[in-house]
Amino acid sequence: MSLQIKYLGLQPYESIWEAMQRFTDERSDSTPDELWVVEHPPVFTQGLNGQAKHLQAFALQQNIPIIQTDRGGQVTYHGPGQIIIYALLDLKRAQLGVRDLVHRMENAIIEFLRSLGISAQARPDAPGVYVEGQKIASLGLKIRKQKSYHGLALNLDMDLTPFSWITPCGLEGIQMTQVSHFIQQPDLHTSQTALVKALCHQLQPEISP
Repeated sequence: MSLQIKYLGLQPYESIWEAMQRFTDERSDSTPDELWVVEHPPVFTQGLNGQAKHLQAFALQQNIPIIQTDRGGQVTYHGPGQIIIYALLDLKRAQLGVRDLVHRMENAIIEFLRSLGISAQARPDAPGVYVEGQKIASLGLKIRKQKSYHGLALNLDMDLTPFSWITPCGLEGIQMTQVSHFIQQPDLHTSQTALVKALCHQLQPEISP
């Protein structure tokens, strides 16, 4: 089954979230899997287990929407300069478990960062990817009837300030970082394409791009 890649540009979070839900509800057993590559305007999103204490008072005073969503995990921030890839996959058809999918997504980010000369690791106790103890990428998924949506967010070259107004992913004391701290002026489109390639590589042979 082919894997379709869609580069959607800068899109409001809520419209993409609704489109993912609609795609998942309407897909059939023969619907091709898709990866949606997007950026979002500034937005905080709370996962299903999100706790209000992880949103500091200063965050509530900003002109940034706070959206309660249906993915796993706690609160995070999305903004321009962040690579977001949503994975709309039929896990049953691909014979992928959720943990395996998370592991492969983390490995794709690590593979991409390695190609830039950045050494990164995953943590068994906290999904995501870390460089020198700082978090560079977050993961959050929703599984409905063995179909996945939501996905990964990699900090490329963005304003990290809003992360300081929350407890990112519920991790007390965690510092956020981004690719531009290690690579001067990384190109968004080139980086999106390379990360998609790495993700497709990790998903093979279950899914062929």
